[in-house]
Amino acid sequence: MKGRLNLFQAAMVRWREMHPYNAVHVVTLPQALDVPRLEATIGRQLEGLGLTGLTLDRRRLRYEWTGGAAATPLSVLPGGADPQSLLRAEMERQLNLAFPAEGRIEPFRFFAVETATGFHLGLAYDHLIAGGDSIVRLLQRLVEDYCGIVPAGAPLPPDLYPPRYRRLFGRQAFALARGLASWHALIASCRRSARPPYPKDGDGYNGVVFACLEPTESARLAKTAHAWGMTQNDIFLAIMLKTLSPQAPERRQATRRRDLAVGSIVNVRRDFGARAAAAFVPMLGSFRVAHPVPDDMPLSELARFVWSETSAIKRRKLYLQTLLAIGLSGLQWRFLSNEERQSFHAKNYAVWAGITPLQLNALWPEAKAYPFRLGYVRAVSTGPLSPIVVALTTLGDIVEVALSFRRAAIDRHRAEGLLADIVHCIRNLAP
Repeated sequence: MKGRLNLFQAAMVRWREMHPYNAVHVVTLPQALDVPRLEATIGRQLEGLGLTGLTLDRRRLRYEWTGGAAATPLSVLPGGADPQSLLRAEMERQLNLAFPAEGRIEPFRFFAVETATGFHLGLAYDHLIAGGDSIVRLLQRLVEDYCGIVPAGAPLPPDLYPPRYRRLFGRQAFALARGLASWHALIASCRRSARPPYPKDGDGYNGVVFACLEPTESARLAKTAHAWGMTQNDIFLAIMLKTLSPQAPERRQATRRRDLAVGSIVNVRRDFGARAAAAFVPMLGSFRVAHPVPDDMPLSELARFVWSETSAIKRRKLYLQTLLAIGLSGLQWRFLSNEERQSFHAKNYAVWAGITPLQLNALWPEAKAYPFRLGYVRAVSTGPLSPIVVALTTLGDIVEVALSFRRAAIDRHRAEGLLADIVHCIRNLAP
């Protein structure tokens, strides 16, 4: 086979053996739904991009796109009286519907939900084959083709067999070597951090709850980030720490594990260099931030702490260290029982929630020039790293928030309350 899975993809293969590890993206079009035209568009684009005939050998961690006719299903759901609720239910269903484990597989599932003014086009995919930014570019091609929009320039065809992490480690050898000095602090932080609840029964079902920040609310967030001299992601991480703190009150009485930790996904595509610009596969890293989060600590002070941590992580590229940790965990994985695998990451790399931001204004700037307004929302599986994942998707002046939660660790009522607390914090930001 032509391609070999990279380090993060290999981890995803291990995770999806326990439960589905999917992601779902949905773009909203104010256009009439023409099913034959949409099916033809999907087939034409997938075939033209070479995204058909995927064969996966999970034992050897190899894959190949063999081409041929597209065999991607399109499910059409009549929206009825409440298409938004139907859409959210379908997104949750798709998160929990496994793709074939290996062999010749179809890693995409498309669905459409009709609305009074147009339709939602959804794409569920096996996360190991693509990063979120690659899916955005694929959906852009589909939208422009379906709507008859001529692309502003010739888009780069996707690179289906990009360089693996070995190239990244070679390019970033100095940063990796310098970052080894931080391992002692990282291990100590993990030992001080409260472990998230991960039941051993193996129930990997993901629930999802949604919220949308209106333009005034997203503007408030942006204004606050500017006034405080930090990124919006820094503020979201601080808000997650603040709102999660009441969910783990027992750590207050703990003798050792009193900190609370949250993490963030990092796109490492730029660290690979220009050769990875069109890579279709996920090129991801991550980092974590931990703090005891006293009840009386103002959010602004907590955010300044988060900013100081993330600034050092970005400057020293410490997010690359987690890739080494993922590689080491892969060596241990084969010696663990199924029960031990369920809680392996929660025990050794305690993170209560992860954030995965996606800024479409940078990825899809052409959308501003369309004669209609797009909507975009996405949700991501929790996986074994964290029982909660928050997908933040920004398009124009709208921020969509989708909180995925491991049902065996946190029930829907608590998840809805947590999301409401997050939105409340944003609405009450004081720049």
